[in-house]
Amino acid sequence: MMKTFNLTHTDLNVSEIALGCMRISSLSEDQLEELIRCALDLGINFFDHADIYGTEPAFGQVLAKHPELRKQMIIQSKCDIVKQVNGGPRYDTTKDYIIGQAEQSIANLHCDYLDILLLHRPDPLMDPQEVAQAFQELHDRKLVRYFGVSNFPASKMRMLQKFIDQDLIVNQIQLSAVHALAIDESVFFNMTDDHAISRTDQILDYALENDLALQAWCPFQASWQDGTYLDNPKYPKLNAVLETLATKYQVTKSAIGAAWILRLPVKIQVIAGTTNPTHLKEIVDATKIELTRQEWYDIYTAQHHPLP
Repeated sequence: MMKTFNLTHTDLNVSEIALGCMRISSLSEDQLEELIRCALDLGINFFDHADIYGTEPAFGQVLAKHPELRKQMIIQSKCDIVKQVNGGPRYDTTKDYIIGQAEQSIANLHCDYLDILLLHRPDPLMDPQEVAQAFQELHDRKLVRYFGVSNFPASKMRMLQKFIDQDLIVNQIQLSAVHALAIDESVFFNMTDDHAISRTDQILDYALENDLALQAWCPFQASWQDGTYLDNPKYPKLNAVLETLATKYQVTKSAIGAAWILRLPVKIQVIAGTTNPTHLKEIVDATKIELTRQEWYDIYTAQHHPLP
């Protein structure tokens, strides 16, 4: 049975595994419906979107055909990354842009309202008072129930929270057994190697201190260059440890990789970006096991994290 937890300051009871919808454009409408129904059958009630993904209309078509499914879902979307015709992206956290994108996401998704809206990336030009006005209007109009951020350091969350009336309830960060910067910075505190550099502003401590939920994106990714660490020949020691534990618990290595994240003493969701129902079922097996301390450290140190 899928494990769930309550998001603080909300009435939302969320599944530990969430379905990330960034890659669903590769699916036909029938395949997407099969994936959504598979997720719901597995106890996944949380669906993560972003306007920049361009996949909300496809998901919305399924909800337009089957509006009854909306009652089983917690739908989250993100905004502020602007894709430009020429050149790379930029960010926009102006009031009009946030409201306009939230309205567009709701229309695309055929969902009437968003349960959660996240700011996708920190914007150096962000005016927190303008963000506060946008959040308040969306909340007052009952278009968005709750708010959060993605890829924000603790300091910027603290600053933004000072200006807005709504509680920031989640922060979505990149986290995997290889991309473990949020963990490294504490383990290697006061050391001279690069792992000691604070790259997430102690976001794990901030989450625990404020009863904030974290969401781990790319939970099986090593790097943008290497892709997944699962069965990747560049990570033989890590995969050997994962294989041993997968055999012990009679699950797949992906389930062990997800269980490693869920073992952290913080409210956390694993954002599973797979479009394969079979793989999704394998990842969900992570909620059935709890790694021992030794097993967690065996995974952590298997690649490049020798403890001081």
